[in-house]
Amino acid sequence: MTRVVSIYFPDLATDRIRRLDPSIGAEKPVVVLMKSGSKRFVSAADKAARRAGVRIGMQAAKVQAVFRDLLIFDEDNDADQKVLEQIALWALRQYSPLVAVDVPDGIVLDTEGADHLHGGEQAMLDAIFQCFQAKGLTARVAIADTWGAAHACARVIRRPTVIVPRGQNARAVENLPIAGLRLPEHVVRDFRTFGFRTIGEISRLPRGPLVLRFGVEVGRRLDQMFGQIAEPIIPIRATEQIEVTRLFAEPIGAAETIDKYVARLTVQLVEALQQKGLGVRKADLVVEQVDGTRKALRIGTAKPTRDIAWLTRLLRDRREKIDPGAGIERLSLVASVAESLLEEQKSSSLVADDDMDIVPLMDIYANRGQRVYRVLPYASDIPERSVRRVAFNETAPELSWTQLWPRPVRLLTRPEAVEVIALLPDHPPVSVTWRGKRRRIKRADGPERIFGEWWHRDAEYDLVRDYFVVEEDEGARFWIFRTGDGVDAQTGSQEWFLHGVFA
Repeated sequence: MTRVVSIYFPDLATDRIRRLDPSIGAEKPVVVLMKSGSKRFVSAADKAARRAGVRIGMQAAKVQAVFRDLLIFDEDNDADQKVLEQIALWALRQYSPLVAVDVPDGIVLDTEGADHLHGGEQAMLDAIFQCFQAKGLTARVAIADTWGAAHACARVIRRPTVIVPRGQNARAVENLPIAGLRLPEHVVRDFRTFGFRTIGEISRLPRGPLVLRFGVEVGRRLDQMFGQIAEPIIPIRATEQIEVTRLFAEPIGAAETIDKYVARLTVQLVEALQQKGLGVRKADLVVEQVDGTRKALRIGTAKPTRDIAWLTRLLRDRREKIDPGAGIERLSLVASVAESLLEEQKSSSLVADDDMDIVPLMDIYANRGQRVYRVLPYASDIPERSVRRVAFNETAPELSWTQLWPRPVRLLTRPEAVEVIALLPDHPPVSVTWRGKRRRIKRADGPERIFGEWWHRDAEYDLVRDYFVVEEDEGARFWIFRTGDGVDAQTGSQEWFLHGVFA
């Protein structure tokens, strides 16, 4: 079932102005004016302006007379639409092969089958919201089975993220206002005149009289919202993107036929990339069915490539995701992300190279939804901060772990509380009770003192940990620590934790 994400930018105009001029303080109200005939009205007001009392639709003369210290700008719809297109192109590379601008204040994505690459729908929506927040853009994100339902939820429900469960569109939108149907303003006013307020109320009306009185657009929007008719997303394309297409006089649907034409498109795409000295990092196969429905699948590679056989195999591995439906009338293959790729001279040695390229294997895992990464050292004395996850092919920095003290082969994700008998301030433990089992300690080494990193958090200014390597009477070796120096309460709570296990 299709899943559609709608991203709404309620303060797009004012956020764009603030991004262009970072010197504007957060407390400074920003207002945008539009011209209608000889008069000017407020078309956008940021959070600070709304807090001061400015409302959309106010006359400019009244706003300038009543409110002081406002930063007033003229409306620039072209600039706003350009920003939306840039956002859509970014989302196209980052999240989905099917992304379109949802004028005038949002974008829409078809994320069917893509959420698992981002940790699930909730994690994906949270990441989208946080990403835009970090970029200075106010956003609300909703996901539903249809474009119409996601659009309405993103604009009406005032939460950062909204997830409509599969098959629950009708229940999610029935109490939303009629304005969420994307109808012309005069139609919405007519409904209000007759006493209708919610989408659920008009969806229960007989369709014939409804269309006769308010027009066919009402029925079309209702059918789109409830998934009774398709609303295809026509994806945006960057001018520099390379795309190859195959149209069919007769629709195709057999798996072997699809594989044959996908292989041919791959050859054409690689030839076009070779002319520009580029290699594929992400490629999208877009399928257009005879009923107008568009579906897409994406493959990615860890490094730029023009290997026809390898790209064809990756696409065929995902081919079972393609449901031809009533038939496919158009196939498109797009290099959504391409990077420079120089030709390399193959070794002429008769002896095979010992180095094994694991990139193809990693590509297979990644395209099946697995999150592939490697662990690299990071400059920090705090054990849980001394490593970081990076892409498996990222170059390792010139760092290494300290060898002054031994480190366990397994570090727990979170230190686990233990009960310890030990003399303060710096004697090693005599016994440790972990997970309900009491263990007598026969050997110990320490303490190794680690200080808090106050440049990360002020609360760590005085904190310390004292680590011990201990061995129990059965031979198991643990890495435990006490919070605090055993004397001053400001340095820690004097509680004990087990942080790692030695081989």
